[in-house]
Parts: sequence; C-alpha cells; structure tokens
Amino acid sequence: MGGESTTRTAPRGGANKGPVGSRTGQRLSGLAVALGMVLFLGGFAWGAVVYRPYTVPTSSMVPTIGVGDRVLAERIDGSDVRRGDVVVFKDTAWANAPMVKRVVAVGGDTVSCCQEGKLKVNGKVIDEPYLPAGTPAEIMDFQTVNVPEGRLFLLGDERDNSVDSTAHLTDAARGTVSSGAVDARVDAVVWPMNGMLERPTGFEALGGLSSPGPLTPVVALVIAGAVLVLGGGAYGPVAKRAGASRAGRAAEPADGR
Repeated sequence: MGGESTTRTAPRGGANKGPVGSRTGQRLSGLAVALGMVLFLGGFAWGAVVYRPYTVPTSSMVPTIGVGDRVLAERIDGSDVRRGDVVVFKDTAWANAPMVKRVVAVGGDTVSCCQEGKLKVNGKVIDEPYLPAGTPAEIMDFQTVNVPEGRLFLLGDERDNSVDSTAHLTDAARGTVSSGAVDARVDAVVWPMNGMLERPTGFEALGGLSSPGPLTPVVALVIAGAVLVLGGGAYGPVAKRAGASRAGRAAEPADGR
C-alpha cells in the first residue's frame, strides 16, 4: 500500500460527454441564436420588400453615381416623388430599359436654364452642389417649360453627357415623363460603399424633401442578428475550453507530493 500513488486521474467516459457550460448559459445561448436568426432573416426580408437593386450602366449621374455602381432604390409610388429625388423610371419614348435621373421639377412647376449658370424652378435659382465642380447647370439654355400635372422634368447630374429631359424638349410632352413611370427612388450607393445619398437642400424652399427610406434600421437588424447568432453559437466552444482548462488545473499534483 505504501507504494501506491496518491495522484488520481479523472475517470474515462462520461465526464465530458454532457452539455458544456451552465444550464442558464445554454438556454441564453439558444435564445440568442433563435432571436438572432429572427432579426437577421427579418431584416433581409424587410429589405427585399422595400428595396430593389440596380446597376447604373452610364455616366449620366456622375459624380453622384458612377458607371457600374450598384444602388438600392426604395419602391415608391409616383405620387411620392419630390424635387431633387434620384429616381429609377422607364419610359419607352426614351429607352426600353430602366433609367436613373434626378427630378428637378414636378407637375405644376416651371423650369428654365440658365440664370448665371444655374437652374431656375418656379422663379427660384437652384443651388446644385452635387454637380461636378465648376460646371454650369446646363451646357445649352432652354426656354421655360411648364410641367403638366402628373409629370416630371428630369436631368442627369453630368449635364454635358446625359440624355435627359433637355434631349426631348421637342417631343409632344416637352421632355417630361409621367410620374407613373417611376419604379423606385435611389436611397444609397452600396457598391462601392458610398452610403446614403445626401438630401438636395437646394430644392427645400420649394416644398418638402423626401425622407430617407428604412435602409438604416434594415442594416441594423441584419447586423444585430448576425452578432447574436455568432455570439450565441460561440458559447459552447468557449465554455468547453474554459471547462477543459479548469479540469487541467485540478488534475495537476501539488508541489512536493
């Protein structure tokens, strides 16, 4: 008996086969994963219902939106369009494909150019800081256009290289487009990640501007959901490692014995 070792080893088998961590920790971990999945999938579903992705194929909206940029546009009714909005629309008289332009006048407005190189809407000179630095509002003057009710006057931000309302002034509609042709309003450039479009404050004195869509809370839901899923899923491995570390320290023999 005197030669027996006093060091004991942990029994093999079921010691580490049970769930790791405390029961409370396991329940909270499962709850976090479940809630995270709800938020993550709910955010994606909300975004899919509200937004449509588009790729802009031309340079007509430079520098606001570049060639090949990927944008998210909020689905809206044509009656919700406001001056200064960048919209996606389709008019067969212009092209048989979706186009992206900026609304500078709505039904009932008068619009002309140029007054000291600037656009004039309803007698007010419009400041357009989104235009390329040093460029006039139009490369050619045009006489006053009276925009009929239910129609829009649209321009590209790169005014010297945009097929917009000014290219259709001789048409029967004087370059205007039906508000019903609008499919969506561009909210953000997501590739490259330029973020939300700035509100066009130059039109603010003529009436209310549109409000940003719910892109920020949508992204917040997706991120929060991902964090909860990853955090809840990490509980098991972390608890297992912590338990193994404690077991290793407990199995070490005391000094001198």
